[in-house]
Amino acid sequence: MRVLAFTLGLFGATGVAEAGKIGAGMLDAMPRAEVVVLGEVHDNAEHHMNQARAVFSLKPRAVVWEQMTAETASRVPLDLSDREAVARRLGWAESGWPDFEMYYPIFVAAGRARHYGAEVPRELARRAVSEGALAVMPDGPGLRRLLPEAEQAAREAEQLAAHCDAIPVEVLPGMVQAQRLRDAYLAEAVLRALAEVGPPVAVITGSGHARRDWGVPAVLAEAAPGLSVLSVGQIEGVAPAAAPFDMWVVTEAVPRQDPCAAFR
Repeated sequence: MRVLAFTLGLFGATGVAEAGKIGAGMLDAMPRAEVVVLGEVHDNAEHHMNQARAVFSLKPRAVVWEQMTAETASRVPLDLSDREAVARRLGWAESGWPDFEMYYPIFVAAGRARHYGAEVPRELARRAVSEGALAVMPDGPGLRRLLPEAEQAAREAEQLAAHCDAIPVEVLPGMVQAQRLRDAYLAEAVLRALAEVGPPVAVITGSGHARRDWGVPAVLAEAAPGLSVLSVGQIEGVAPAAAPFDMWVVTEAVPRQDPCAAFR
C-alpha cells in the first residue's frame, strides 16, 4: 500500500495540489479512500466536530472507535436522537474518556453505519507493558515486525515526553508495546469491518494512531497491501512544516491545566 502516493492522486483529482495542512472546510468534501483514519486530541471539542464533518462527508459503512470496546460498540442504538440516553447505554460516563457531548456529533454524522469497538482493555494494556504485545495478541497485525533502532528510540522519546519525563526509562519499551497493541486492535477492527460491511471505513482515534509512518496506516500497509488508506491528523498550536499524516488540520489548543505541574 502506497498511502501517500494514493493520497496525492486523490488530491490531484479533487483540485488540491499536494497533501499537507488543510483548512477544516476541506473536511466537508473528503477524498475517497477505503479507510480514512481521523485523528484527534482527545479533549479538544473542535477536533470532534471536525471528525463529524469528515464522517458526514464520507458516509462510511462502518466506524471503528478507539474509545469503545467491541462489547460497548455492540450496544450503540439505532435511535441516536437522545444524547443522554445513548451515553447511558454505552456507559460513557464510566469509561474515562472525555465528555460524550464531544463525541455525540460523530455518532449522528455516521447515520446507519455499523460501529466497531477497538479499545484495548486496561488489563491487557498493562500486560503488554510487562510481557509484550505479542503475548497479548499473538496474531495481531503488525506486531511481528521488529522496529528499527531509530523508530524504537523515537517512540520511546515520545512516550517519555507524554509522561512528563517522569517515568523510569526502563518502562519505555513496554509503553511502546502497549501503543503497538492499540494500533493492532484498531487495524484488526478495520479489517473485520471491511470483511463484514465493506468500505469506506472511518476510524476515530488519537492522532498518534493516525500517523502514516508507524500508526494504523502503517499496520494496514503490512496487513493488507493495496488497501487505500488516508490519514488525517489534528494538531494544536503552531502549524508544522511537515507532519506524519496525509492531511492535517491545525487548531487552537484547549485551555487545560499543565499535566506535568505535579511532577515539578
